[in-house]
Amino acid sequence: MTTKENNEEIGRRIKEIRLSRGLTQQAFASSLGIVQGFLSDVERGKKLPSDTLLIALCHLYEINEEWLFTGVGEISRKLIGQEEAERIVASRTALLKRVPPEFPDGITEEDIHDRIILPGVEEGCYALLFRGDFMAPTIQDGDLVIFTSCDTFENGDIVLLNNLWGETILRRYRFRDNEVVLAPDNPMYRPFRIDDSTRVFGKVIEVWRKMRF
Repeated sequence: MTTKENNEEIGRRIKEIRLSRGLTQQAFASSLGIVQGFLSDVERGKKLPSDTLLIALCHLYEINEEWLFTGVGEISRKLIGQEEAERIVASRTALLKRVPPEFPDGITEEDIHDRIILPGVEEGCYALLFRGDFMAPTIQDGDLVIFTSCDTFENGDIVLLNNLWGETILRRYRFRDNEVVLAPDNPMYRPFRIDDSTRVFGKVIEVWRKMRF
């Protein structure tokens, strides 16, 4: 079998998986952390997903790996119904474009850039691409910040808040002389004291960094 024929066969089987679960391309792609356009190319045999993505697909939907790679055997190790498939989609972490002032209650679909797979991250967390160097070297420009909503903080937590212009910023939560100070990790910038107009609405639990070699 040629590479093109192999791609088409795997693409056909992936489409069969999606249709067997009653999912649209958009919902199925979101559950796998890929964009709809890439899935469409895969289903038509124009692109071949990585082995890592295929294994993740098998894990999420209980697919027989031998069937997916070779077409031999049964399609599923265990059938997943529509309700379970929708739960898988909903459990993906929301990558936010912005954090609204009413967070977390004020989040709408317009605030969400995408829903992504982050292994090991609990449901109810959010993700945001950090911009700037205020928290360098701990958090660098372009890092993916994983955070959760909360209203109690400990000394040393990295927290999220909105500044006077409505932008989401990160600072280190510090206790100094019986006052709360929000400090950058980058010593080039100055800390500031928390006041009645400051709303701290979440804390960072993980930072993901894309490394280039």
